[in-house]
Amino acid sequence: MKPFVLNVALAAVAMSCANSTASRAAWEPVRPVEFIVPAGTGGGADQMARTIQGIVTKHNLMKQPLVVINKAGGAGGEGFLDVKTSSGNPHKIIITLSNLFTTPLATGIPFNWKDLSPVAMLALDEFVLWVNAEKPYNTVKDYVDAVKKAPPGSFKMGGTGSKQEDQIITVGIEKAIDSKFTYIPYKGGGEVAVQLVGNHVDSTVNNPIEAVAQWRGGKLRPLCVFDARPMAYDEPIADGKAWKDIPTCKSQGLAMEYLMLRGIFTSPKATKDQIEYYVELFKKVRATPEWQDFMKNGAFNTTFLTGAEYAKWVEAEEKRHQGLMKDAGFLASGN
Repeated sequence: MKPFVLNVALAAVAMSCANSTASRAAWEPVRPVEFIVPAGTGGGADQMARTIQGIVTKHNLMKQPLVVINKAGGAGGEGFLDVKTSSGNPHKIIITLSNLFTTPLATGIPFNWKDLSPVAMLALDEFVLWVNAEKPYNTVKDYVDAVKKAPPGSFKMGGTGSKQEDQIITVGIEKAIDSKFTYIPYKGGGEVAVQLVGNHVDSTVNNPIEAVAQWRGGKLRPLCVFDARPMAYDEPIADGKAWKDIPTCKSQGLAMEYLMLRGIFTSPKATKDQIEYYVELFKKVRATPEWQDFMKNGAFNTTFLTGAEYAKWVEAEEKRHQGLMKDAGFLASGN
């Protein structure tokens, strides 16, 4: 064979091998992936994780199993520390809620979101101000006027947990209207809704999915949503009203906004290819009808962020939570 022809042939073989190697180099899991939930079973994060698990399985979106594991100890600290100490193990992802910020700030555990590798914001969970439908509060103004006229602390706000989202929102409302509530913590949003139906508390800030059954049944009334814009869903729920018909709290004179992150992180030192694999996986999940139904049923804000934009959002929220919790006296010593 002539030297020129030989060189061309060798170059072609080398290029073919390089392309084959590059193709094989795109990372994907080689064993089951642990999907950590830093909360108990049955809650919002657990429901979302198991919905994702079902979608991935049904549509064969991964070659390896996705295994949901609940690690709720220490207000979720157990789960966060597990992933933090799994540096270099990309077969572990975690779904986060606002305890990504509140747990380290309130408990002082050696964890910060920057210890993990951000993957994607999947959605934001809404919070709604609810009252018992038997009460005469038809607007935010009706409600706020009643709170301000009553002796400080006489109005009871029910919520899930202590020093967590619901109590943080309650403190924000107190600051906005210059009044005080008595905050009563319960184990979960379902119990909170039941307590409001029974008039054991005067109001709540439950997520939509936690109180929709009682709204549909005519037992509860939504007054406003703690978002910058109304919810997008137009299917009637009760009395001909849909989620989109609930005004924002700010538009009604209650200057408080709060949304809860439903985001994904993976272990420290994850490579670009590993993060990109999970980003693409969750894009596929979001495209399924099952996911879209889940979003609609929970009236989620469907914002999706990745990369630097996602990290920037998380950093801003951490600072905001630090300010809110400092004002409320919820910070652990040293924070």
